[in-house]
Amino acid sequence: MAFVTKKDTGLKTVIKGFLTGGTQAAITYPTEFVKTQLQLQSKANPEYAGIADCFKKVYAKHGMGGLYAGAPVRIIGAGFQQMFRWGAYTNLAGVARDPATGKLSPLMTTLCGLGAGICEAVCAVTPVETLKTRVNDDMRRGTGNYKSTGDALVKIFKSEGPMGLYRGAAPTILKQGTNQAVRMPAQVQIMALIWRNSCVSVMATQPADCVKSRMQGEAAKELYSGTLDCAMKMLKSEGPSSFFAGSIPRMVQVGMTSGISFALFPVISKLLNKVM
Repeated sequence: MAFVTKKDTGLKTVIKGFLTGGTQAAITYPTEFVKTQLQLQSKANPEYAGIADCFKKVYAKHGMGGLYAGAPVRIIGAGFQQMFRWGAYTNLAGVARDPATGKLSPLMTTLCGLGAGICEAVCAVTPVETLKTRVNDDMRRGTGNYKSTGDALVKIFKSEGPMGLYRGAAPTILKQGTNQAVRMPAQVQIMALIWRNSCVSVMATQPADCVKSRMQGEAAKELYSGTLDCAMKMLKSEGPSSFFAGSIPRMVQVGMTSGISFALFPVISKLLNKVM
């Protein structure tokens, strides 16, 4: 992602983040969809043999639109995710910069990244991921509970209240906080580390992401009493490999989104600087 300088204002950074996030999410959503499908299936009785098999079966049954199930909320949500991430990072960085030099130390960059990740997890990622996962799981199961993302939002609110959108909040906060704490220092220092850094952050946070997806599935309330119970049942019934399901499509997706965002952010910055 592009650098946030001392001159950047919170408002401008928020707008840049929203536009960047929505654009990259629209381009990379099919990889996000496949990752979620692979995470939701049981390792003991899998529906898909791998990434290509998942693409093939979903496309054969639902067409190209099937690969974009739950996409609207993810695309809009990614805009809000980036908005909260960069808005929080800009404000935290403003407080943490060295008064004399105006620069951030590596430690402060990491801590600001951690804070930004927690902020985006609470304000955007958890409810968006819950909606996306519920819609995807509904399609996978063929239960037909939801006609669209909007229909899912209304029904979850009616049956479970606002907290229904915050299932799996703990692993989501852990994942996003770790993601940004790992990514920010390298992204600030050198662009060439984007892909390698993305792969490292994926492997570090994949177990939390897998538990999050299971906790946000349609049958989660009946299957798990909480995050720890979910993790223990996955370990006992499916083994350690269940915590790394969907790692490859997530690496592809994270690498693509990081690269696209890094390329788009400065372009959008230049355009905004002309009008703001």
